[in-house]
Amino acid sequence: MVGRSAELARLDALLTDLGRSGLPKVVDIVGEPGIGKSRLLDEVCARARAAGITALRGRATEYEQHVPHRLFTDALADPGPLDADPALAEARSVLCGIGKEPGDGRAEGTAARFGLHRAIAASLTHLGEQGLVLALDDLHWADPASRELVDHLIRHPPRGPVLLVVARRDRQTPASLTAALTRGAVGGAVLQLALEPLSEQESVLALAPDIPGERARRLHAASEGNPLYLFALAHAHRTGGPPHGPTPDGHGDAVEPAGLPRGLTVLLLDELTTLTEPQRRLVEAVAALGDHATPALVTAVTGLSLKDVENETGALVARDLLRAGPGGRWALRHPLLRALVHEGTAPGWRAEIHRRAARELARAGAPVTDRARHVERSLTGWDAQAAEVLVEAAARFTSTAPGTAAHLLDVVLTHLPDTPDRFARRGELVLARARALGVSGNLQESRDLLHILIETAGKDHPELRTRAVAQCAVMERHLGHSPEATALLRRELSRDPGPSPAQAVSLRLALGMSALLTASYPDAREDVAQAVALARSHDHPTGEAAALALAALGEAYEGETEAAARFADAAGSLADALTDPGLADPCEALVWLAWAETLLERYDDAERHLTRGLRIARRTGQLHVLPHLLTSRAFVHLTTCRLPSALEAAEEAESIARAAGSDELLGFTLAIKTLVLLLVRPLGDAGALSTGEEAVAAAGRSRGWWSSLAWCMLGHAAYASGDPHRAREAITTAGGGAALPLLQPSIRPGQLDTLAAAALAAGDADAAGDWIDRATREADRLGLAGQRAAALRAQATLAEYHGEPALAVRLLEAAAQEYVRCGQSLWEAYSLLRAAPLARRTGQGARAAAMWRRAHRIAVGGGARLLVDLAELIRPEVTEETPTLPAQLAELTARELEVAELVARGLSNQDIAGRLHLSRRTVETHLSSVYRKASVPSRAALAGLMTRVGLGAGS
Repeated sequence: MVGRSAELARLDALLTDLGRSGLPKVVDIVGEPGIGKSRLLDEVCARARAAGITALRGRATEYEQHVPHRLFTDALADPGPLDADPALAEARSVLCGIGKEPGDGRAEGTAARFGLHRAIAASLTHLGEQGLVLALDDLHWADPASRELVDHLIRHPPRGPVLLVVARRDRQTPASLTAALTRGAVGGAVLQLALEPLSEQESVLALAPDIPGERARRLHAASEGNPLYLFALAHAHRTGGPPHGPTPDGHGDAVEPAGLPRGLTVLLLDELTTLTEPQRRLVEAVAALGDHATPALVTAVTGLSLKDVENETGALVARDLLRAGPGGRWALRHPLLRALVHEGTAPGWRAEIHRRAARELARAGAPVTDRARHVERSLTGWDAQAAEVLVEAAARFTSTAPGTAAHLLDVVLTHLPDTPDRFARRGELVLARARALGVSGNLQESRDLLHILIETAGKDHPELRTRAVAQCAVMERHLGHSPEATALLRRELSRDPGPSPAQAVSLRLALGMSALLTASYPDAREDVAQAVALARSHDHPTGEAAALALAALGEAYEGETEAAARFADAAGSLADALTDPGLADPCEALVWLAWAETLLERYDDAERHLTRGLRIARRTGQLHVLPHLLTSRAFVHLTTCRLPSALEAAEEAESIARAAGSDELLGFTLAIKTLVLLLVRPLGDAGALSTGEEAVAAAGRSRGWWSSLAWCMLGHAAYASGDPHRAREAITTAGGGAALPLLQPSIRPGQLDTLAAAALAAGDADAAGDWIDRATREADRLGLAGQRAAALRAQATLAEYHGEPALAVRLLEAAAQEYVRCGQSLWEAYSLLRAAPLARRTGQGARAAAMWRRAHRIAVGGGARLLVDLAELIRPEVTEETPTLPAQLAELTARELEVAELVARGLSNQDIAGRLHLSRRTVETHLSSVYRKASVPSRAALAGLMTRVGLGAGS
């Protein structure tokens, strides 16, 4: 392949070391039309197959941009040695089945949309066990669903020897896709190759070796190094055709609608001038039908006989205008040629082709999702029957391909007569389109559409207007306009006549949610109370459960633990008594309840409600609820040291937030992911810090919960990376100053702990002391074990700083016990790892080793790589010259070993309880466990064993 040796060398290197860690998993080939992107993809696939690597090739097309996953279905239809592989059949089935099942498109829709991404990645991993290249051409024309899937594969590439190679035009690529590829390039996951024009020598040698030198040079100059353009110019020269195209001193910047220079357009269209009428009809039909251009359908839409079609297609193949594709379908030689033919087809005839195609597909029983694109292109005026086909197709696509759904509804609305008798129907379609736009990430367009509906609905359609207001408030919040959402909701509540009781409850709950996000819950406390009373008085248990759950979250956020617990108890009782269908409409109730229980450290209850909420949200296609449920699950699993599942939940939440297009929501999900990455990645890994930086950039500096959380998580990542000054700056930014007035009370002790540690690392003991005192006061007010533990840990840091290791050990052990009490095993392990070296330093070698073993066991079992690395770092310091425990004692926890040592010293259960600040019953429980693990029958036998191994009274 002439002129691309450097690019091929880099691609050959990737193919040679396919799957090796540290190499890019995606190649991004960028260039102008005709520059050789497709030819380079051909060569990559050929070289892969020659090396025994499977290559699948797919191409997006300009006129199928609203066919969901069209790019991937085309690639997976590529015939080859994997045709019989069950994984390929499953992937094809999943993609082709989207939107084709009976129903309204909601059932399991959201799970299909984002679960499909993981399913396809898993299928590619399986297909690529022996090596796989997935080549995707003309990515700039990809449909929105395919773009989402590409984005997922960039961020979560298939494991093993799998390489994704994409080709696109830079200027026509949607910004979101360009951003995804750029992020991947910055992170090293994407190799970007920008194709430059070929040199004169390379061009002439490859494409015009038979043309005299001077003429060849002039043709190259006219082509500006573009291979396709030079090929067309050389062909015209050889055949005696018109030498169209700009000359070196002419104007070569004129561009046709297809994106081609005018001269190249003329050259390509010149090939069509000698076609017969039947041949031209055939070519125009194939251009319009796209991947539906089967011989049978081409015959039906052209009106030609099957024999005539066979004869004329044979002639067109001989002229290299038509080429045979998979499944016996016909296609034009090049997508640029298809674009020119399609644009040059008379509009009336083009619409008739699509009308006939839609009719034939309906006769064959094709689903509405297949017929919709032809129905759409056949419309030249209002057609009620055609509109119903598009509305039904949109309903099927709403959850799986919302961008396509919004487009189809827009087509219907454009043609729907604007008459008073159709206003209600128009309003329903506008609501549906706004919903589809919202979940596809077009928040501003959705919001603008709803604003128009709210004003035009006026007093004549109050129910429609109220529904639009509720939907618009969600869009405003996602756009970071919570004050606007609040004003909109209050205006609607103040109308006379007001909304129905059920709608009033919904609007007041929306007010409470807006207030939470802007850290002003006290301003909406009364609204939430009214929602509780209104729902209760009208026997509306689902509304009451939702209002109580929101009250629980609001009070927990404000640090009013007792009130939050009362509301959570009431909300939990009501929610548990409701059926899943009864909770489907206010599914946010389970979000609020689970987050409240998480803040109250009721992790088992939170897990139960999260699992139920996720099941309901996935089944009913409630996309807007999923990120909140998933981030809560990620946080619960992190705290209880289940890091792999925490990361899985955080990454799914991030994917949905990116698709939703809400910067604030993305910042929130990335904030939680930052903390997860900090614990799941190795010591020194920069992933958490970069994710925290992106979270802050997305959430901005707004005065809200999500923004504050992003800054706090950046602070933790900065501290872990060894930058205490940046950590201090980030957390004080989150809190609005050193006193943290804007930071939610429910998490202040934990943030004050990090602030104190950062201040001590920077040598500012006075500031650290002030923050530690405040952390202790705040934790005492909250009365939550995890927050008390954070304050104790901060006190231990100060004790260590002042050279009091024994005191630091006692404080860290007390913190670890608080973490045990509330189930925060991750932070228990961290506290023990902090305490172990200090215990060793104070002569408590056996206790230090026991602490280390328990922490190490928790960290390894929970996938907390950071803590595992920290444990290995301190292992020599902690275990050096420590007597090896016999098998009888090796399984004892640090607390159990401590109890056993005190028994050996002769202390009674009551004395042990007083020494360790435990209840007598807890000591007895520990002793029962010690007897069982150590296989000793009595207290005396245990004391003897401890003495024999050097851990008794004289140790």
